Amino acid sequence: MRWFWIDRFLEFESGKSAKAIKNVTLAEEHLHDHYPGFPVMPGSLMLEGMAQTGGILLGEKSNFEHIVVLAKVPKVQFHHWVRPGDTLIYSAKLIEARDEGGLVELQAHVGEKLVAECEIIFSHLDAETAGAAADQKNFVFEFGLADILKQSHAAKAP
Repeated sequence: MRWFWIDRFLEFESGKSAKAIKNVTLAEEHLHDHYPGFPVMPGSLMLEGMAQTGGILLGEKSNFEHIVVLAKVPKVQFHHWVRPGDTLIYSAKLIEARDEGGLVELQAHVGEKLVAECEIIFSHLDAETAGAAADQKNFVFEFGLADILKQSHAAKAP
């Protein structure tokens, strides 16, 4: 099963920046176990939401022609808890885009409060180089994350 850690895009400037949201609710099963009696969103899932936001930003720049994979997280810091009822706002800025991949800086806020920030390096793979991984195709495009971007664009249409 593929999990989506963003609900929709608030802003999207092709090749430059994106802003997405994730509403954190008690309907999410992982919150009942992390930590019992004091539910908080795991940092790894916030990082995944930031990676999905940044991956879509990079993938859309090349019209989803490449398989976009997370290659490295050279910097990540978590500053505050995120609890049920909070709305996470992921802000992504594309720093560098090249044929072999790209670098994205991201921040996660709840309201005005900075809760996490990171840098993510993504790699582009082609089907020949990817081998068995090519069966997954472009994780953004194939598994429906790109549909979140399409729905956001459709919602803004007159």
